[in-house]
This record gives sequence, structure tokens and C-alpha cells, in this order.
Amino acid sequence: MTLPMFDEIQTAFPHTDDTATPHTVSAIGAGALPSWFEVTNLAVASIGIAGAKLARLIEPHLDGRPRIKIDRRLASLWFGMTLRPHGWEMPSPWDPIAGDYHTKDGWIRLHTNAPHHRAAALSVLGRHSDRAGLEPAVLKWESDDLEYAIVEAGGCAATMRDLTGWENHPQGSAVSEEPLILWQAHGSVDPKPHGFVTDRPLAGIRILDLTRVLAGPVAGRFLAAYGADVLRIDPPYWDEPGVIPEVTLGKRCAGLDLKDHDDRIAFERLLAGADVLLHGYRPDALINLGYDLETLRRINPAMIDTSLNAYGWSGPWSGRRGFDSLVQMSSGIADYGMKMSGADRPVPLPVQALDQATGYLLAAATLHALRDRMATGRISSARLSLAGVARLLCGTRRTDLAQAMPAETEDDADPRIERTAWGPARRVKFPLQITGIAPAWEHPAGMLRSAEPVW
Repeated sequence: MTLPMFDEIQTAFPHTDDTATPHTVSAIGAGALPSWFEVTNLAVASIGIAGAKLARLIEPHLDGRPRIKIDRRLASLWFGMTLRPHGWEMPSPWDPIAGDYHTKDGWIRLHTNAPHHRAAALSVLGRHSDRAGLEPAVLKWESDDLEYAIVEAGGCAATMRDLTGWENHPQGSAVSEEPLILWQAHGSVDPKPHGFVTDRPLAGIRILDLTRVLAGPVAGRFLAAYGADVLRIDPPYWDEPGVIPEVTLGKRCAGLDLKDHDDRIAFERLLAGADVLLHGYRPDALINLGYDLETLRRINPAMIDTSLNAYGWSGPWSGRRGFDSLVQMSSGIADYGMKMSGADRPVPLPVQALDQATGYLLAAATLHALRDRMATGRISSARLSLAGVARLLCGTRRTDLAQAMPAETEDDADPRIERTAWGPARRVKFPLQITGIAPAWEHPAGMLRSAEPVW
């Protein structure tokens, strides 16, 4: 079975004549997530490109060229939540007042999962403890005015725009001019070969993970599946209980305050020993902390930098806070779903596909850059955005609803028990199959700041 979207994604990587071809990767199984966009094809293609980059990286150490297969059904399930708790429940990923609200002239989405984002929204709208109290306050505003006020207060909100409105918006226009992956060269070092072990091919590769919520953590989780030492760093105040059991699989999680002198020293030790810095900070955030490109290169000239943001790397919103659900509202995805469904409110994607796809593309970019460093010594950075992936997905819009897959069954779950920090659980079977390589996470999902910040 062919992989729609795979070729288009592959062109985002440099030296495409030296990468795995579409014929190396195939899809098996049937079914699709019910959506007005090709969400399952995006899942298969993004996981497939990550698998192709992994296979290409280690191909010289394998017996022949590996075959790569992605299960469409399992890929769809991995674009949602993969953890199936036994005897306990995952907390809700959403704050009680987060969600879509009617305004004077349309719809707006408030993202209030983080306490400081909730406080920012309520500083504009007044103190309300539930949606019933908040709805009349939101209804007094026009969407763009409220979006602007909340963003200016340090919060996160998005007006629902249609596809054309986003294309004509200054930020939508800026994103349309950006490639799916922005690559930048940062000099070179002596080539750094890596001694691969087939069953843990990325063992010894150190990933310093400064990402939150879903997209970046999905990338780290993929790399950890094949042996990378992924060390996640969070500030003292941060928590995201609804997704931590989902995305910390395979990682060690430590805590540092980058405004504290001693913690900065510890952080710089980690930077010096890292192969990859994976982060999701807004463009100027690390610079404001004193870690501009020149400083990072001085600390570790061989370090690869892969990163993401929400709204793209150019244009007036390049520094704006954002999340998958907000970008779906801004980019026209939720509006198109509403109109095609004949619904009376925004209709988002059935999963947070922008986060998920961006995560696997980040993993693929990391593997591509690692191979380049090993072969030539070139050091690269790769930047992606949720808005860039939204633009890719918007090009697949449908006029008929994709037929839903059959309901999940016991056979979809891996029989092995994962002893998470919250209790036993099972995961959905991993959708990627590569000849001679199997995913195996060394660490079960665990609490934030539960490990020491050392390699």
C-alpha cells in the first residue's frame, strides 16, 4: 500500500537523493480516523518518515536494507492516547474552563491548562470558576479583541478563522512562505561515528529534552524507543498531569530552574554532554535566559538543535504562545469541520494530530541531522511549527467524511504490563515495524523531576 503525503514530507529534508525512498516504506491494514482531513494518512506518513530516517541511519550495520511497515490502525491509535491504565484513571488533560466559547461575532478557544495561562485569561474576563459563569463574560467580546487582550496578558486564546481568512492573515501568509522544516547549518566538527547495537540502535545518543505537553515529548518518546538517553528537564513550577503518564515513557525526568545560578551550572554541564538539544521554547526564550546560538555553540559545538513552536518562525505571531487546539482554530481546521459537519460549534480533528505529526517529524529531523554529523561532521538545526503541519494537513481536506475504524479491541494492546509511577498499564501496540529492530523503552512512564539532572 502506498503512503500518501510521504513524498511531500520527504522533500522537506535536504539531500533527498540520499534518503530512503517511498518504496522502502509501506502501510498495512485499513481504516481511518473519522475526519474531514486525511489525519490517518498524516499519521502513517509522519511515523513512516521517522522510521525511514532511523533505518537509513543504521542501515550500514544491518544485514541488507530493512523493510519498513506502518500499521494504519495502530498509527491512528498512537495519534491519540496510547496508555490503558489497569485499576486507576488518567486525569483529564483539560482545565474545567478550557474550551470553545461563543463571542459577539463568532467563536474563540481559551487554553487554560497551565495555571498562569488560566490566570491571564481570568485577568481579562473576571474571576469565574466554571464555564457557566464565564460564558456570559466571553459573549460580551468580539473574538479578535478578546484574543488580543488575553495574549497581551500572557495567556493563550485563538479566534476561529476559516481557511481563506487564515490564508489572508499576516501570520497565515508568513507560514505559507516557510518550508515544512527550516534547516540551518552551524559549522562542522570532526565526523563522529557511532557504534550501533542492533537491538538498541540509539544507545549512547544523549537527548536533552526541554519540551512540554505533546509535540516535543512525542519526539523524545520515539527516540527513547530505540535506545536514546532522553533526559527531560522541567522548571520547578511546571506540571501537566493529564499527559505526563502518556509522554514520559522511556525518559528520565529531572528539574532545573534556569534562573538559579547553581542550576544553570548543572544545565550547562548537560548541554556540554548532549548530542541533541530538543526544545519547544518560543524563538527568544532561550536568548532571554542567556543561551543564544553563540553561547550554545561555545558550550558544545557538536550539539544538534531541533525545535518547534506553534505559529511559525516568521510573521507577527512567531513569538506567540500556542497549542494544537488553538492552531486548529486559527488555521481554519475547526471551522471547516463545523461547516462540513453542519454543526453549530467548532469541530476539531478527532485527535491532536498537529502535535503528534510534528513530534514524529522532529524525531525524523533529529535522526537526519545525527546521520549527517556522523558521516560528514556537519552540524544542523531543524525548526518545525504546528502551523506548518496544519498547512500540510489543510491541503488534504475532504468533501466526504472518512469512514471510522472499528472500535478498539483487546488485540490492539501490547500484552506487556508497564509499571508506571501511577500504577500498572498497557500501551497500544507500536505501529512501526523495521526489519531487525524492535522498540523497547527502558523506563516506564514516571513523575516529573524524579531523576537527577545528570547524564
